[in-house]
Amino acid sequence: MVNQAVEKQVRSIVYDLNNCANEYGFKTEGWRLKAATTTEKAELEKKYYPTISLKVVPETLTELIRAVKEKLVKTSSDYEKDTDAEDKGNRNFEYLVAFNPERFR
Repeated sequence: MVNQAVEKQVRSIVYDLNNCANEYGFKTEGWRLKAATTTEKAELEKKYYPTISLKVVPETLTELIRAVKEKLVKTSSDYEKDTDAEDKGNRNFEYLVAFNPERFR
C-alpha cells in the first residue's frame, strides 16, 4: 500500500516537473531535488523560480527522491549532491522541493 502511494506521488511530481520545465524553457535535467523543512522550503521559494514542492511523509522521503531521480533519468554528478535526506542528520524534513539552481527569482 505504501509503495502504491509513493508511486502515485512520483508520477504526479514527474508530470509536474516535465510540464514546468517545458513551460519555462529548460530541460528536465536542470531540476535539483532537496529534502527540506518548512523554513528551507520558504527560503528556496524566495531564491528560485519556478519551484515545485510536495509535502511528504518523512518515512517515505528517501524512497520518493530515489524514485523521482530514476523517472527523470538523471546522469549528472552535480545532481546527486542535493538529493540525499539521510546524510543530513535527524532534522524533520516535511517537503520534497524541486528547483532549477540556474533560475533565480
